[in-house]
Amino acid sequence: MSATNRQIRLAARPAGEVKPEDWEHCSEPLAEPGPGRFAGRTRVISLDPAMRGWLDDRPSYLPPVGIGEVMRAGSVIEVTASNHPDFRPGDHVVGTFGVQEYVVSDGRGAMKIDTSLAPPSTYLGALGMPGMTAYFGLLDVGALQDGETVVVSGAAGAVGTIAGQIAKAKGCRVVGIAGGPEKCAMLTGELGFDAAIDYRAEDVKKALREHVPDGIDVYFDNVGGDILDTALTRLAMHARVVICGAISQYNNATPVKGPSNYLSLLVRRARMEGFVVFDYAKQYAKAAQEISAWIGAGRIKVKEHVVKGTVDDFPATLQMLFRGENVGKLVLELA
Repeated sequence: MSATNRQIRLAARPAGEVKPEDWEHCSEPLAEPGPGRFAGRTRVISLDPAMRGWLDDRPSYLPPVGIGEVMRAGSVIEVTASNHPDFRPGDHVVGTFGVQEYVVSDGRGAMKIDTSLAPPSTYLGALGMPGMTAYFGLLDVGALQDGETVVVSGAAGAVGTIAGQIAKAKGCRVVGIAGGPEKCAMLTGELGFDAAIDYRAEDVKKALREHVPDGIDVYFDNVGGDILDTALTRLAMHARVVICGAISQYNNATPVKGPSNYLSLLVRRARMEGFVVFDYAKQYAKAAQEISAWIGAGRIKVKEHVVKGTVDDFPATLQMLFRGENVGKLVLELA
């Protein structure tokens, strides 16, 4: 075992796209777990678009990562030593442990997982925050009904792939919007979407008229910007627009672009609602059980993009999200 703990800390507030100099690569001595605590080695780190928002010093649903603090991240660790009654060496544990090789924790917010049922990465994806986001965003906020028409933007990402497949499991017609022919072919050929729109090569407004001639009942938005604005023109009566994220806007150095077509909400008697998945924490177990059943029945296929490397590869791996290079859930698996 190494005598030091490699970490990635926030060095500066990014302006626009995150730059290498915004991070500090550092080491500190390994800490021993005191009474009521356990130590573990990080196995897999989650990379999520929300991380970009955590770097800005502005009001949000979580406080920003502080300058000099270890970068916030969900991860799976393997317990190596324990003075905690609920955790033993060899246990795999998921929690928000940050971007570092080793962790000492008192167990708050940590949950043991069974890696014989699913790999550690899946507990950060389909059975983790992205899966919970898709489930509650679609079924609770979106109030999805069987047989409706659903459009998902960012459909080839961690949340989008699950949201679209949940909608299919509920008997809905599903159209995904993604970037590039390979991603679109994956959505229709592998994940069962009814249609896919390549926003890089197609006129999205024209394609929506073709694929959803009767309008959109639920629009699950992960990207914001122009695509959200276009989707608002195709709403069905009493549609629901679920605001999950806005990855197209996260690196803006200028103010976020708001929708100019919002009056469609009035005309179509529709509603647009944002949500934060942490509000549903007490219901995660129920959602995970249902998602697991869909996976077991082959109704949801798990898509994961695993990058193997070290903690020092985190900054470059994070940028993959904003360049559209990942398919499904992006994780960094430590060697």
